[in-house]
Amino acid sequence: MKKISIAIDGPAAAGKSTIAKLVARNLNYTYIDTGAMYRCVAYCALKNHVNFDDETGVSALLKNIDIRMLPDGTIHLNQEDVTSLIRENEVSMGASLVSKYQAVREFLVDKQREMAQGGGVILDGRDIGTVVLKDAELKIYQIASIECRAMRRHKENMERGIASDLEAIKAEIALRDEQDMTRKISPLKKADDAIEIDTSDMTLDEVVAHVMNLVAQRV
Repeated sequence: MKKISIAIDGPAAAGKSTIAKLVARNLNYTYIDTGAMYRCVAYCALKNHVNFDDETGVSALLKNIDIRMLPDGTIHLNQEDVTSLIRENEVSMGASLVSKYQAVREFLVDKQREMAQGGGVILDGRDIGTVVLKDAELKIYQIASIECRAMRRHKENMERGIASDLEAIKAEIALRDEQDMTRKISPLKKADDAIEIDTSDMTLDEVVAHVMNLVAQRV
């Protein structure tokens, strides 16, 4: 059976990664978490005391960054397992800030395209269908209301034992949406040929089934 490339874009906390992982597992595809790659850059900046607003300082870190995504789902930055560390709220906001820098985007987009060669991959992020994989056979733009996204993130934090404030999360998501949609380089937007899926009132199983049906149509 032919293996295709799947691009899933959408705003923060829309459930893109969760859906991408489940679909990848069902199809035996490789899942490439592009958002985690930007989080790794932000985490590296935080660890090296480089301000997120310091474009020159953040860009200088790239030459010493090695990101690996292992088959067991863990993410390693310079041989350190950062799977959980890069999910902290401060790193999330930092990822949105550093992702607007051209040097960071060029560095990671090259890595992502390299990983995606040959098909049989699912990538999710902000500009996969519009920049990274313009020729992807299936493009999805996954959205959900701010209230729904905030509640999902809140529940996720509670389950992981992380202190969580629902109203603060709503404000952070709204701010991140604005940052992602208004940045000059590769802003978040729906590709002309992408299929929009609003998951606000859908279960995980319903979303996965819908995406699997779309894949079957393409294959």
